[in-house]
Amino acid sequence: MCDAIKKIRIFTIADFKEEEEWLTEMHRLGWKLSGMTPPCFFYFERCEPEDVVYQLDFRNRREGDGAEYRQMFRDCGWEYVDSCMSFHYFRKPVSQMEGMEEIFSDNTSRIDFLGRIWKWRMMPIFVILFGCILPQIHQGITKRIPMDIFFWIFVVMFLLYLRLILYVGIKFFRMRRSLK
Repeated sequence: MCDAIKKIRIFTIADFKEEEEWLTEMHRLGWKLSGMTPPCFFYFERCEPEDVVYQLDFRNRREGDGAEYRQMFRDCGWEYVDSCMSFHYFRKPVSQMEGMEEIFSDNTSRIDFLGRIWKWRMMPIFVILFGCILPQIHQGITKRIPMDIFFWIFVVMFLLYLRLILYVGIKFFRMRRSLK
């Protein structure tokens, strides 16, 4: 019988709630998260099926994600699982919870969480879009350079980035609005 599995699952930075729910369901099925590898590989170990809640936090190294940070969650009963691309994964058995516990105690901390993700993940996307992709498209159009394969690669990249920005932006806007 297999005691470990690897699953491939893609979540955007705005899909952290769906990711938490998926990890919670995997644990209910008898697979506890043991680690991740970017961009989308999840490693699980066989365990007794149990009702366990998974929660994610986003904290860049510059903001402090060391021993004190993890101890703060440990003091509240959350088990630190792993970190991947500045997302930190915690879990806690439902049997040890008092009601519906979350790692964020109020809407202000939830809004701060969304702000950290936006600052450290979305801002670089804007830099790439406006600093690299759009200038290449503009140059291809204005210089009347024959529309070669590179021009179309940049057009496709622009469309993909635009879709990502709209998807994440709309989802973040709705989340922030629901917290206010």
